[in-house]
Amino acid sequence: PKIRKNPLIEIISINTGCLNQCTYCKTKHARGDLNSYPPSEIVQRAQLAIRQGVKEIWLTSEDTGTYGRDIGYSLPKLMNDLVAVCPSGVMIKVGMSNPPYFLEHMEEMARILNHPNVYSVLHVPVQAGSDSVLERMKRKYNVAEFKQVVDYLLSNVEGMSIHTDIICGFPGETKDDWQQTLNLVSEYKFPALHISQFYPRPGTAAAKMKRVNTKEVKRRSREMTNLFSSYETHKGKIGKVYRVLVTEVAKDKKHFVAHNKSYDQILVPMEEGLMGRTFDVRITNVGKFHLNCEIIRNSLGGGPAGPAPLPKGVPSSIDEDWKPAEIIAQKKKKKNNLEDVNKAATEAAERSRGARQQLLQDHIGLARVLVVALIVAIVAALYIRIVA
Repeated sequence: PKIRKNPLIEIISINTGCLNQCTYCKTKHARGDLNSYPPSEIVQRAQLAIRQGVKEIWLTSEDTGTYGRDIGYSLPKLMNDLVAVCPSGVMIKVGMSNPPYFLEHMEEMARILNHPNVYSVLHVPVQAGSDSVLERMKRKYNVAEFKQVVDYLLSNVEGMSIHTDIICGFPGETKDDWQQTLNLVSEYKFPALHISQFYPRPGTAAAKMKRVNTKEVKRRSREMTNLFSSYETHKGKIGKVYRVLVTEVAKDKKHFVAHNKSYDQILVPMEEGLMGRTFDVRITNVGKFHLNCEIIRNSLGGGPAGPAPLPKGVPSSIDEDWKPAEIIAQKKKKKNNLEDVNKAATEAAERSRGARQQLLQDHIGLARVLVVALIVAIVAALYIRIVA
């Protein structure tokens, strides 16, 4: 059992570990090799969450694209299993996937991302727009392959949104390397960009490389931030109608946060009965990171569909439907074995206690005989002395 931070959102880790050896990262040291969890258990956990009123299922790991490579399965197969059990109104969000593993099943994943129960958003970290920098990072792909993934998804998935990461000032990054990274961001204008300055983590290969001057690293970080701030990605959405799902309260505490198929953050008027519901909205204005809207009233229908979510702070239960049959059988067998062992131990203890009590009684009887004999001997000796 666990307590969900948001009763409407279930976060499921599908695998742990990593297949890469990136020179700047310690994930491999901390998590080890890839270890994918059984698909049947992931699906059963999702089904349990849905029965408990969850509306969003987030699939997470160090790299979702590697899922199943160690157990003869794949991310598309798992996604097909999950959408088969998701009712209308429940959405799935796929976590980060690195380019080299996503290349192996682009067509299958494009079909999945087009499914009405799956958000059309994917986090694909590029880290740098220069092949020489990617090679020093040991990222196992080049810029052309990253572009191949992005171009295919943008062309084949309606409303597709690609998020990415940039590391500023990686060791050995030249001005030309940096300019190539700026050009890549300018070309695609990613709606979400995670910008970080290179940090030499102890024990990594990159920590031993010659570093870019600290002031230059900070300057590049500012330059990338300014570039990201300079473009708009939502202007063309004003006036458009989207189907949205409300799952959160906005930071301003005056709006609910809803998401459309592209996982855009849409601020909805905070009205009673909207949390956990799906309905249509019309976009009225946009900002850099959010969209404002008006609710299309005739799309509200009745109340929220499906079971009510657990109250906040209440642990989720683990029922027999969630547990795989073999685990239940093993636990019952262990329980029976433990009961047999306890019973045998109890019987042995009883026998031992009985034997000790019998031995004690025998000793007490012998002691009584000896005491009587001693008294008789003393009386006899006194009698002899008196008579004499």
